[in-house]
Amino acid sequence: MSIMPISVYGDSILRERLKPVKIVDDELIENLQDMFETMRVANGIGLAANQVGLNKKLFIVDLRGIEEYSDFKPLVVINPEIIEYSEEIITMEEGCLSLPHLRANVERSEMIRLKYLDTDEEEQILDADSWLARVILHEYDHLIGKMIPDRVDARTKNHLKGELINIMKRDVDVDYLLTDR
Repeated sequence: MSIMPISVYGDSILRERLKPVKIVDDELIENLQDMFETMRVANGIGLAANQVGLNKKLFIVDLRGIEEYSDFKPLVVINPEIIEYSEEIITMEEGCLSLPHLRANVERSEMIRLKYLDTDEEEQILDADSWLARVILHEYDHLIGKMIPDRVDARTKNHLKGELINIMKRDVDVDYLLTDR
C-alpha cells in the first residue's frame, strides 16, 4: 500500500463530476487499499476518489474513530445514488481533508437512503442517519464537484475566503501529503 497525495481546494479534479466505475478489478482494489491507508494517515473518516486524483465515482468511509461507531465496518461505496432524503435537516460543523483546518456549519438531511455497488459489484441499499448520513452526503458531494464552501451561505463563504486562498496556495501545515500545485 502507498500513501496518496490529497487534492486541495482549487485543484480542478475536485470540481469534476466523476466517471462511473465500470468494473471492480485488481487495480481498483489496490486504489481502494491505498485510499484507506491515506485516509488513516490523515486521520480522516471519509475520502472520495477525486480527493486522491482518481476520476472514479466512489468513496470510502470508516467511522471507527467515533465512539458510538467503534464496531463500524469500513464501507466502500461505488457508483452511489442517494435515493431518499429525510425532510429533517441538521446543522453541524464539518471539516474536510481537502480543506485543511477549515471548519464550517453545514446543513444536511438527518437520514438518507443510499443505493450503491460494493466491491463484489453487488447492489446494496443502505439506510443511514446521524454521522453516517452526514459523512456519506459529504463524500457524495465530492463526486458531483461540490465542497463545504458550496454548502454555506454567502456571508460564511466570504468569512472563509482568506483560509481558502491559503489552502489553494498550500500555505497550510498538515501531517499528510498534498498534491503539487
